[in-house]
Amino acid sequence: MTRLGESVQRGSVLLAQDLSSDTMVRELLEETGSRRYLDLTDLSPAEQAELIGSRAVEILPSVEKLAADIGRAREEGRGLHVKLGIDPTAADVHLGHTVPMIVLSRFQRMGHDVTLIIGDITAKIGDPSGRSSERPPLTDADIAANLAGYRDQVKPFFDFDKVRFRHNSEWLAGITLPRLIGILTQVPASSLLQRDDFRTRLEGGHGLTMSELIYPVAMAIDSAEIDADIELGGVDQLLNMQMGRRVMEIYGMEPQLIATMPLIEGTDGSGAKMSKSQGNYVGLRAAADEVFGKIMSIPDRLMEPYLRAWTEWSDTEIRTVTGRMADRSLHPMDLKKVLAGEVVTAMHGVEAAMAARAGFTAQFSKKSFTEVGTLPEVDLAEHGGETVAAVLTKLLEFAPSASAARRLAKQNALRLVLETGTGQHASVLTESDALRPLSEVAAERLGGVEEPVEGVYLKAGRKLARLHGA
Repeated sequence: MTRLGESVQRGSVLLAQDLSSDTMVRELLEETGSRRYLDLTDLSPAEQAELIGSRAVEILPSVEKLAADIGRAREEGRGLHVKLGIDPTAADVHLGHTVPMIVLSRFQRMGHDVTLIIGDITAKIGDPSGRSSERPPLTDADIAANLAGYRDQVKPFFDFDKVRFRHNSEWLAGITLPRLIGILTQVPASSLLQRDDFRTRLEGGHGLTMSELIYPVAMAIDSAEIDADIELGGVDQLLNMQMGRRVMEIYGMEPQLIATMPLIEGTDGSGAKMSKSQGNYVGLRAAADEVFGKIMSIPDRLMEPYLRAWTEWSDTEIRTVTGRMADRSLHPMDLKKVLAGEVVTAMHGVEAAMAARAGFTAQFSKKSFTEVGTLPEVDLAEHGGETVAAVLTKLLEFAPSASAARRLAKQNALRLVLETGTGQHASVLTESDALRPLSEVAAERLGGVEEPVEGVYLKAGRKLARLHGA
């Protein structure tokens, strides 16, 4: 059995146990966390290709071709040459940026060679992928500033001591006009204009610059210059990476394989991808408690894609826990705490993960919320006539808008919690409840409780407020 197979076997045993137990969760985090450094060179070419394919949206032309190329490279006594291009467009990095880095780490540990292309030339053009307008180009000073912190932030997910860094200015800065024209004459304009974002802009009466049209070709030249065997990138980079295959053929080379990575949805559950502009991200500079809390705030439906994106769990293990949730032998809250622990473990270590878990439990999962520190308060005599959504948005500022408050209700993240002598009784508020007066909703929920109520709380996601006068 392979080293990974043995670890999965141990992990599967742990996942069948009581995942509300701190002791059991610690053992699990230690086991799965250690996989981030596990030597994977004993996997067969087919097993390696399957492991990469399991976390990709698509492998082009196929997973079988990837396995064959790994096998051929192994016979030649080498690894595949794996490429990831980085345009240093921001100083701060968030969890969404780590998705391809985690897959790159697997390639490293399987014995392959990784090159990170720092797009100091292409960053000055600006990647137009998915944009409704031209992105302002970066200066040399911008690029230098953004690169400065990137390595330290991503380091927990990737071994930078075993990677080659190349700046595409090494070849793009010196490319001659005749050489560039020679390449462009073999690239149909239609292949550049088929992009949805370009068509949308043209149909809306907005122009395109020549620099934007050339960007995919410039990025593709990178693949040819370093003779890449396979390139990784977000699924939104597919057309750019396919251009890499085309340009490599123009160079007379075997075209690279492509592995597209998923774009992970942000923590707010709105459907938008994780991004700083949306405010739905987990920053890699964030403290352990903040990371844990943000993961705990996600809707339950995001647990599986997050497990796939940011853990080293196998498909078998993920099926185990989703099956346990389906048969109700595992509570979703317990699995979400494990997921939050996995992310914190990757960024800060197991001890920090367990401390964040204990802190979260103390603040949000205690038998009595009276043990929690200062909470915002709502006086029902003064504000009870306002709708739940209005209280959440205008008074408590727990949600940015009424639609966001209704969305919380849709995600079963809006609750009225009653505390009695026997514990907490949480009542899920529906979308229609969010549009009703708060005092009316509270009275309705209190009406069915026979024992004395010691406290009433409004809970939106992981935010909590105490209600007075209920």
